Amino acid sequence: MPADAPTILATSGGLRRGPGGQPELAPLIHHAFELAGVSGRAPSLCHLGTAMGDQLWWNAMLSEAGRASGVTVHHLNLFTMPNVEDIAGFLLEHDTVWVGGGSVANLLAVWRVHGLDRIFRQVWAAGVVLGGVSAGSLCWHIGGTTDSFGPQLRPVTDGLGFLPYANGVHYDSEPQRRPLLQRLVADGTLPDAYATDDGVGLVYRGTELVEAVTEVAGRGAYRISREGEGAVEERIEPRVLPGAA
Repeated sequence: MPADAPTILATSGGLRRGPGGQPELAPLIHHAFELAGVSGRAPSLCHLGTAMGDQLWWNAMLSEAGRASGVTVHHLNLFTMPNVEDIAGFLLEHDTVWVGGGSVANLLAVWRVHGLDRIFRQVWAAGVVLGGVSAGSLCWHIGGTTDSFGPQLRPVTDGLGFLPYANGVHYDSEPQRRPLLQRLVADGTLPDAYATDDGVGLVYRGTELVEAVTEVAGRGAYRISREGEGAVEERIEPRVLPGAA
């Protein structure tokens, strides 16, 4: 069932450590199914691990996490070649697309080679909820900060741009993130931005932020705006999701 408007859930979370240390689907991913209007059946999720090079062991772990949560998980792999012939049709069969973390710079390059930039716009407009964590959050925006190029964070400015903002992820857990994002907004390298602490997600309907949500109580979201020659940060208090830690 498609969402009633083009919807993106951009996060710094979605998975957590379950019994035995195995990953489990956390409340942010379950919220993506709620946004998609899923009811009375198993939700269907398409995972893209492009940013980590489509690691098959990780795909298997996510498939198992889905089974444990009653979620049907499929994977779109692009290495070494696409694993489906009709990429657009495959994505449109799912309630939610979930893009994993890793190298957002590599992800964007590979997606463009395979036409995913164009295909995702079609999928988004059709009401499939687009979501993801870290690189899977940055990619929908104009840009943000990334470690794709090395341990010192650098700007990425060629995101898909479905959302006309910059994006900051892991805002509370990686010390370089906050000052660099503020500096890039202040000097005009990036437009005004929204950022998330770990465990927090941003819900966009169309291109408008409508809500911040969290699976970890006490964490925050933020708007960073250019003001004069500097940047101003404003906290956005997220709604705590059911099942939050």
